[in-house]
Amino acid sequence: MRKFLKIFAGHKGCLMNKVYLLTGGNLGHPQAVLQAAKEAIARQCGPVVAASSVYRTAAWGKEDQPDFLNQVLLVHTALDSFSLLQTVQQIELQAGRQRVEKYGPRLLDIDILLFNNDIIDTPRLQLPHQQMANRRFVLVPLAEIAPQVVHPVTGQTILQLLKQCPDTLAVHKL
Repeated sequence: MRKFLKIFAGHKGCLMNKVYLLTGGNLGHPQAVLQAAKEAIARQCGPVVAASSVYRTAAWGKEDQPDFLNQVLLVHTALDSFSLLQTVQQIELQAGRQRVEKYGPRLLDIDILLFNNDIIDTPRLQLPHQQMANRRFVLVPLAEIAPQVVHPVTGQTILQLLKQCPDTLAVHKL
């Protein structure tokens, strides 16, 4: 009990934010990269409370590249949304991410899907993720761990969004 109180006291009044992140990649050894990313997120952002299965999907937006592996993580973080963005971008860089081509192959990509019920629309950050409702590779793993979570803009659950998603790419659980 004393250890808990000491840890809690160190977060004076700090409320934990509930965040859903999508990790993905298609270069190197993607499954190992996703595992390393999950560990880095837990160390640098906060505890990973839930993780979906890993899914394989054909590349979206630019098809002439290897399939992607993706996983959704539920993270509790004391970071604000902009600090979280900066931290996950640093994790991408530490993993060797190079931003060369939009929708191109990459070692690691980390997207913030949902941050509490926040709605943010700035040049640097848009929340919820603007394309999540149009991408099965996002909605399938998200629906695995958060089917009843409500999208703060559409008012629909993740499961409802998945059922009406226009994307037809197959998403396969590994």
